[in-house]
Amino acid sequence: MKPLPAIALLLLSASSGLAEVRLPAVISDHMVLQAGKPATLWGWTASGEEISITFAGQKKSAKADGKGRWQVRLDPLAPSASGGEIHVNDKVIKDVLVGEVWLASGQSNMEMRIKDKMHGLVDNADAEIAAAKHPEIRVFVHDEPYEIYQLPVPADEPVQDRPGSWRVCSPETVGDFSAMGYFFARDLLAEIKQPVGIITSAVGGTPIEAWTSASAQQTVTELKPPLEDWQQRLTGFDPETAQKKFLEDKAAWLKVRAAALKAKQPAPKAPLPFKNIGVMKPGGLFNGMIAPLVPFTIRGVIWYQGERNAAGPFSPLYGTQLRTLITDWRARWNDDFHFAYVQLPAVKGVQKLPSEPKGWGVAVRDQQRRTLSVPHTSMAITMDLHGELNGHPTNKSEYATRLSTIVLHDVYQKANPLPTGPLLKSATAEKGKMLLTFDYADGLKPSAGELEGFAIAGADGKFAWASAKVEAGKVIVWNDKITDPKAVHYSFAGMPKGNLVNGAGLPASPFRTDDWK
Repeated sequence: MKPLPAIALLLLSASSGLAEVRLPAVISDHMVLQAGKPATLWGWTASGEEISITFAGQKKSAKADGKGRWQVRLDPLAPSASGGEIHVNDKVIKDVLVGEVWLASGQSNMEMRIKDKMHGLVDNADAEIAAAKHPEIRVFVHDEPYEIYQLPVPADEPVQDRPGSWRVCSPETVGDFSAMGYFFARDLLAEIKQPVGIITSAVGGTPIEAWTSASAQQTVTELKPPLEDWQQRLTGFDPETAQKKFLEDKAAWLKVRAAALKAKQPAPKAPLPFKNIGVMKPGGLFNGMIAPLVPFTIRGVIWYQGERNAAGPFSPLYGTQLRTLITDWRARWNDDFHFAYVQLPAVKGVQKLPSEPKGWGVAVRDQQRRTLSVPHTSMAITMDLHGELNGHPTNKSEYATRLSTIVLHDVYQKANPLPTGPLLKSATAEKGKMLLTFDYADGLKPSAGELEGFAIAGADGKFAWASAKVEAGKVIVWNDKITDPKAVHYSFAGMPKGNLVNGAGLPASPFRTDDWK
């Protein structure tokens, strides 16, 4: 990471004679420390300077290394909603709670605020804001998040810190919170009765490769093609020059447009907007928005991303990319924390063919399902929630509840036999039919009418619509014209058919039983 300027390490505190201590933005007033795990605190001062930290009856000490960095780990703390003070030499961090901390990351559907000028209001926004009297919820927000239509470009190397602050939840502050993050925190608070901290780090329109360190991606052979593609796209790209050209083109277009309108002639098309692809480059947002948060102790990550990767030749690699990100982040934190994510919902088109593997989001959804093989992961299935507005669901509280429900089950051991929809467990061929079993399958049934959304294929790989029924807790799939079936696809389209649910009415995840290219 880039070293601090020497002058920042040598400033002296007039009151104590000690070198000034600098803390990262995420360690500041109103913060929430993670309960039940050693909580890491760190910062910078002069090389060799002694650091003394006191909090909740604990006293820890450290010495700054040759670059001025120091780090301590507090012993596991009990949950506490009473605002305490952390003393770091002569610095005081006030109103510190202890509870559950989650990093909320991804693209616009995680970034989208309760009262968002770009994406619109979430459902019942005014009522939600008025009711947001939850001082036990704290949200960390970066002061100046990156945007794909604005400068600057993230650094090429991980940065040590990025400005931001913790905000106490109230009707006055909640409108600027991530809607997904806030509703998730509210659900947790209601169940676990502990303070909840959400660290928001999300940027709209960004691909997963921007959030994973470039070095981690470079070690994965399968990711060589998309990395080479990015190298070509970035060659010769200068963001300042590109933005200047766009502004000049826009100014010229406005003049031509005004003249055309005056002459009652058709106006020309506007120039394409400036897009700062430097924000989307591999590792860019890891460097600028994730690295500054490492190694702040968290319970886990909630992730809502995939739209930017939902189409194109590299979408089948999403599972590899997601597993790489999870592995990378866990290694950076040195913590096998939980990773929960939202499976992309159905948003575009109408299914016409039995299987449409190249439809929007189809490959990403299937890869998200397969990533559940990674330990300590959870997935919210949202195929039935809809609520889209230009790809941004406004019913964010329902999406957050799907996520919090599976997290409460998987992480907090809240008893719930059906915390999520059916997930494919096995597929076997028997007497010309395919027999499918599922996890979370109690009460398996169609939500209405007969089962639909199933496609079946023989060895030729040609999928046809299939009949399906529930029998003895299994789904039996067949087509009388395919006597030797080899594979089944379910809800395999951008806006798919499909009505398989469990006894809780939760929808099954889309799936495929094959690995055919």
